Amino acid sequence: MQETITTSKSPSPTTAAGTLRLLFHDCLPNGCDGSILISSTAFNKAERDADINLSLPGDPFDLIVRAKTALELACPNTVSCSDILAVAARDLVTMLGGPYYTVYLGRKDSRSSSASSIEGKLPKPTMGMSRLIDLFASSGFTVQEMVALKRCTYDRALKQACADYPKNPTLSVFNDIMTPNKFDNLYYQNLPKGLGLLESDHGLYNDPRTRPFVELYAKDQNKFFQDFAKAMQKLSVYGIKTGRRGEIRRRCDAVN
Repeated sequence: MQETITTSKSPSPTTAAGTLRLLFHDCLPNGCDGSILISSTAFNKAERDADINLSLPGDPFDLIVRAKTALELACPNTVSCSDILAVAARDLVTMLGGPYYTVYLGRKDSRSSSASSIEGKLPKPTMGMSRLIDLFASSGFTVQEMVALKRCTYDRALKQACADYPKNPTLSVFNDIMTPNKFDNLYYQNLPKGLGLLESDHGLYNDPRTRPFVELYAKDQNKFFQDFAKAMQKLSVYGIKTGRRGEIRRRCDAVN
């Protein structure tokens, strides 16, 4: 599967960051079940069309489709879309210099996807730190894990950063403006300098509950990598479906 993912499309920093964010948006609301990949129909508005998901870039969706197509040809009805997404996120981060971590396999795909089911379950750029901490805590993640995972996303662009945002809500920017082509700890080094793009970025450094972890990761990239890998491993098995609770979809954008 690794070869399929890394050769399905020449990876770019945008694809890597987008795939990581796609995994995050799939897992945190209702578990890692590939429900974010399902397309809407005339009878159902799926998760990917919820307002908060409109800024997810198209490259990751395309990457997963390519990988799934290749795997179905090689070994039909064997590898789930949710497993492909979890492995793709890990592999692409590693290719950009980030840490390698074990991805446990065996997830089943969701048989449903509803935009209304994710309301209030994903962080927004304007959320205060207390709300963010509570959001992650409700899914079993600590403050430190939240800070480590914050580097993995790039969010809907702020109006002051992207003038076209009001006309184009799908616009996205990297939250690391210094080294967007590399996975490293400079995001945390930039926060004390006021270089974060989002309100939640500034909150990480200004809030006494999160600032110690920002300072730790800014000083020690190896520690950040270790904690990021552990947090990602935990995220990637959050709320997974196994056995008869899910299925292996033949197409990632539709239920069987």
